[in-house]
Amino acid sequence: MASRIVDVWGDRTPFAPGVQWPERVDQHLTLEESRIERWVQSACVLCSNGCGLDIAVADGRIVGVRGRAQDRVNHGRLGPKGLFGWQANSSADRLTQPLIRVEGELRPTDWDTAMQAVVARSQEILSEHGPLAMAFYTSGQLFAEEYYAQTLIARGGIGTPHLDGNTRLCTATAEWALVESFGSDGNPGSFSDIDVCDTLFLVGHNMAETQTVLWTRLLDRLQGPDRPRLVVVDPRSTPTAQEADVHLAIRPGTNVALLNAILHELIGHDWVDTAFVREHTVGFAELRGMVAEYTPEKAAEICGVSADAIRRAARILGTGERLVSTVLQGVYQSHQATAAAVQVNNINLLRGMIGRPGCTVFQMNGQPTAENTRETGANGTMPGFRNWQNDAHMQEIAEAWNVDVLRIPHWGPPTHAMEMFRHCESGSVKFLWVTGTNPAVSLPELHRIRSIYGQERLFLVVSDAFMTETAALADVVLPAALWGEKTGCFTNADRTVHLSEKAVDAPGQARSDFDILLDYARRMDLRDKDGEPLLKWTEPEHAWNSFITHTRGRPCDQSSLTYEKLRGGSGITWPCAEYAPQGAERLYADHVFATQADYCEDYGHDLITGAQNEADEYRAHEPGGRALIKAAPYLPPHEPVDDDFPLQLTTGRRVYHWHTRTKTARAPELQEAAPEMWVELHPDDAEPLGIVDGDLVRVRSRRGEIDAPAVLRGHRPGLVFAPFHYGYFDQADPFRHTRAANELTRTEWDPVSKQPIYKVTAVRVEKIANARAVAPGRY
Repeated sequence: MASRIVDVWGDRTPFAPGVQWPERVDQHLTLEESRIERWVQSACVLCSNGCGLDIAVADGRIVGVRGRAQDRVNHGRLGPKGLFGWQANSSADRLTQPLIRVEGELRPTDWDTAMQAVVARSQEILSEHGPLAMAFYTSGQLFAEEYYAQTLIARGGIGTPHLDGNTRLCTATAEWALVESFGSDGNPGSFSDIDVCDTLFLVGHNMAETQTVLWTRLLDRLQGPDRPRLVVVDPRSTPTAQEADVHLAIRPGTNVALLNAILHELIGHDWVDTAFVREHTVGFAELRGMVAEYTPEKAAEICGVSADAIRRAARILGTGERLVSTVLQGVYQSHQATAAAVQVNNINLLRGMIGRPGCTVFQMNGQPTAENTRETGANGTMPGFRNWQNDAHMQEIAEAWNVDVLRIPHWGPPTHAMEMFRHCESGSVKFLWVTGTNPAVSLPELHRIRSIYGQERLFLVVSDAFMTETAALADVVLPAALWGEKTGCFTNADRTVHLSEKAVDAPGQARSDFDILLDYARRMDLRDKDGEPLLKWTEPEHAWNSFITHTRGRPCDQSSLTYEKLRGGSGITWPCAEYAPQGAERLYADHVFATQADYCEDYGHDLITGAQNEADEYRAHEPGGRALIKAAPYLPPHEPVDDDFPLQLTTGRRVYHWHTRTKTARAPELQEAAPEMWVELHPDDAEPLGIVDGDLVRVRSRRGEIDAPAVLRGHRPGLVFAPFHYGYFDQADPFRHTRAANELTRTEWDPVSKQPIYKVTAVRVEKIANARAVAPGRY
């Protein structure tokens, strides 16, 4: 399978529109297939595609994986991370027993001692400072049952609003763009819409590297009969952009200006479904007035692309009959994130391309279980897509949990992660539990994060499978089971739910996060109004059944989606209820959106200031099930380039690694393919600095610096790219902080989604050593 490192997407299986995507089963085993004792149903958790797979087990170990041919998402295919990433489970440096800090050092201990320390500190802080001193920061890679347990503990038990996920860093804007336009989270379409569309619009979405199997599906359409037209917006010449009919390589931070110009062209050429807009939307007049001044020439000046290219792109989008748009980090982690993402929604709405085959927008997730943090209320929302400002919704939650509604904090919106860390910095939060994520590498402005986590007044608990940079700062470290070592459900980016069954036991004393959380709730003696245990479950399936009952009647209704139904199948989309027992492939097929005042997930925000709309104001302008078209002017980024910092840094993912490499660096094929940090420069920027390919360079911002080999293949002069995956756990000197891209980025976030801005950082570059003999990586 080494060829799948070189040939990332595998063999082509071209197909025509309306024809089922052909099956192609990918497999990687570390022993002869005849020695496999059993195959266990699961799905991949190394991107948001959620590819169905089976886990091969022999001698009590995971020994390989194969794609599930019948799965609706991948039809048997797996990407490089799916094929090889599971090997991290068997890594020799797994955490196998709890650790507790004694005299400044983390030392092994037993579970009882570790949990007693966590509970004693929790109770002490609650007694002295109250629930607002407690905070929980979770992952995008747990299972729904685990998120739901966290939500019930934090919101219904302890009563703190401080619960959020690292999904805040990658796809919070996806959630809020959907809420702002459609009234509720949940992507309206299906990946099968790619099979029948004739136009594709990818905005800030390098699908070829972030969702490799979905890109394989798209490549097969592009190379089949009746090829769809493709428009890509990305400052870089990515593998995705290289397939485009029109590639708009705009300046980072100028998405809104470009999208307003495209909307200007759609309206000016009457490429608008007037009847759909009149009957099923509100806000068109304001949008028309806003974009009137955004001519292609004005946008070209702001964005640094030609007016003719903007017109060509608009013509493709305006004349297609079935449009699929996708959005990801190039928008979400950039300036005016939610405002820009909503403008992509507006393009589909103006064209009337929502709710029917081949017509959708995907506000794409990055992480495999990001959708579940949102469904369960573990990421700054409420369970079941309920509205914290709606008293009836909050009463429904209280009744489901059998707690007093006043115990559930809803005097304001749930705290977002960036605000939580500010509370840790100021000292008002004194207890922080980090689960399955590594913020000491993934958050912006890392010197600040290290100083926050290193405070003596902050008690830091970390649940993880490895000694990460964050775990190294903790007071207590709890060894966690990984995927394949526990059972649970998760939802991918097109609302497909998979059940992942336990295949093997976790090593040593490692426990699932579900079991750890239940133990914590029991030791904390969290109880409901009747004096019964607040968390009444003993198995993940019990928690799942409780959760899906709680979704009944909501947009994410999964009330019929039992473990039994999910076993042996190929993934099922929600809503899955009595009215759709096998799942609904698309939302809004009737063009009735989730915007009714008594039903919507949130009353929305001002896209520029982030000001929260009030309930009475929203009800006074009741959209009545119509989609919300929201306009926004372009505003320049807050950190422009200057003489001292003349270049713009943007960060992003690469195909072989996942987040901070906690797992992928422990998969030999993936680590060998991309072993080391590097930075991408344009040759025109490198030449006057005397930099050639492979030279060691220093990239410096106003906050920090990194050293890495230079790769001269940039598409756009003035742009520097750095992958954000590389931290310090595998360095000879883990205290030499010159490797992680987030040493350079700054503490700023989008006013609506509260997602940090990683894509527009002013930097300068200098050469510090001549080229090395060994290239920095394969890709």
